This record gives sequence, C-alpha cells and structure tokens, in this order.
Amino acid sequence: MARIIDKLNAKIDAGELFFSFEYFPPKTDEGVANLKERQTRMAALGPTFCDITWGAGGSTADVTLDVARAMQQEVGVETMMHLTCTNMPVDKLKDALTKAKEYGICNILALRGDPPKGQDHFEQVEGGFACALDLVKYIRAEHGDYFGIGVSGYPEAHPDVIVEDGEQMHKNYWADIEYLKKKIDAGADFVVTQLFYDVDRYQQFVKDCRSVGISCPILPGVMPIMTYGGFKRMTSFCKTAVPQHVADTLEAIKDNEAAVKAYGISLGTMMCQRLLAGGAPGLHMYTLNLERSAVAILENVGLVPKKEAAKADRQLAKSP
Repeated sequence: MARIIDKLNAKIDAGELFFSFEYFPPKTDEGVANLKERQTRMAALGPTFCDITWGAGGSTADVTLDVARAMQQEVGVETMMHLTCTNMPVDKLKDALTKAKEYGICNILALRGDPPKGQDHFEQVEGGFACALDLVKYIRAEHGDYFGIGVSGYPEAHPDVIVEDGEQMHKNYWADIEYLKKKIDAGADFVVTQLFYDVDRYQQFVKDCRSVGISCPILPGVMPIMTYGGFKRMTSFCKTAVPQHVADTLEAIKDNEAAVKAYGISLGTMMCQRLLAGGAPGLHMYTLNLERSAVAILENVGLVPKKEAAKADRQLAKSP
C-alpha cells in the first residue's frame, strides 16, 4: 500500500504518463460481484490507482467500504476511497476512516458531497462538517500523514456557483480557485477535476490554479459519452458546458445507441490526445462501472498496450 501522491510524483518525475479508473458502488450483491470481475480485468491494464465513490448522504457507505476493501486486498490495486460530509456526523467519519485503515486503504478523496436524494441543496448535518476543507483538516489532525488526500477541482467552477451573469461568474470562478488553494494548503495532495468536454477550460483552469500557487498534480477527469440520456442527465446535473459541435453531433445520432458510444470513444480519444499533448500528467477515467469505452480510449492514446486491450476486448464480448 502506498500514498497515491507518492506514486504520481514518481511517475511525473520520470516523465511517465499514467491513468486511473473510477467506479461507483453497485446496488445489488450481483452487481458487486460483476464489478469485481471487471475491476480485476481492468487492474491488469496497469492503472496507477482506482477509486470508489461514496453515495450521497452516506447511502452506500457499507458497500463503498466493502468494495474498497476488495479492491485493495483482493483485486490488488491501489485504492482511493471517496468520503463526503453529507449526512455524516464526525463519529461516522471517524468510523469510516478507522475501517479504511484496517483494510489497508491509505488514500481518501475528501468531498463535501451532493445533497441527499430528494433535496436540492447541501445542508450541514448536526455534528458534521460544512465543506471538504473541514474534512481535509480533520483527516490531517486525526491521522497526520497516514492518508494521502485528493480533492475535487472544477474547471468551470462548482455547479452551486455557476450563474448566467458573466461578471458574477468571473468572481465565483476565482473564489472557487481560492477555496481549492485552501484545501491544498490544509493538507490535500492532489486534485481530480469534475468532468468537462471543453479541453481549453481544463488547460485554462490549470494555468489559473498555478497562478495562485497551487503546484500539485491536477488530474483531468474524463467521462466518455456512453448513452445520450446519461450524457444529458450528467451534464445537466453538473451544469457542464457542452461545445456546440458536440451537442449537434449527439443530437443527430441520439437514437442510435451504437453510434453514440462510438462517437463517445472518438471524442474521448481526441480530448485525451489534446490533454496529454497540453501537459496533463495523466488521465482519470470516469468508467460508470463499464470498461469498453475507457479501455478503447486508453488504447487509442497509447496508454494501454494493444495486446492488453485486445485481451480486454475478448472479455468484453462476454460481458455487458
């Protein structure tokens, strides 16, 4: 087991590109078993780490902990567990961190978290924290340097502060970057970005972060487009800017599922080529618990050897 930041820094110092995969906790035992099989295949491709999300309001806390344990101990991949403040008083956060330690997990992605299901706005729970900054400070105060800590970054600003007014949006964007710096100064080690489909925005975001003294790795979060409906839901929820050419292309093929998935791989490949050429140290792939699109993109940009990708493809033919 190792802190992810140490692995990232070693890769960056050696001039080696890297990639990582993100998963979410399935809702059924069968789903958990299927995910473990998929993770085992994907771990063979050599990700620097994998992470598992934490459901809104701690709704999947037990499943997240179980999946994280299996990822670390059985799949054998360096695991980062998400941890959020939503509906999590300090005693629950303490228990989750204690279990993570017991399982050999030493990496946490510290997040405020989304509002619980059925609520529009995040509310601080009694005895809990109001933001990710509080969580970063708590982890460092209680556990010193044991945990490597990642935090989220928002190339377009956090969805909660995205507004129509241009002048106000400019202020909100920079306030968001200043808040990110506070998280880093409090002890966070690296940044993983929210999904985006405009590479220029990521590149500008990195420049702006560097301009205020954020020097840690900033990993671009890449979510391949797999279905039209899923893309529309996610970009609406996150208030993600969608370039017009992307919107137009998808609108024309929205009823052809295979065409949408193929376009998602093509667009993802072009985005990742630009990201790596522009200086991104690696790629963080939001897999949505599927492998075909993420693996195909990594193959196309040369981060997964073709023979490994071919092997994965043979497996993919047998799985959804």
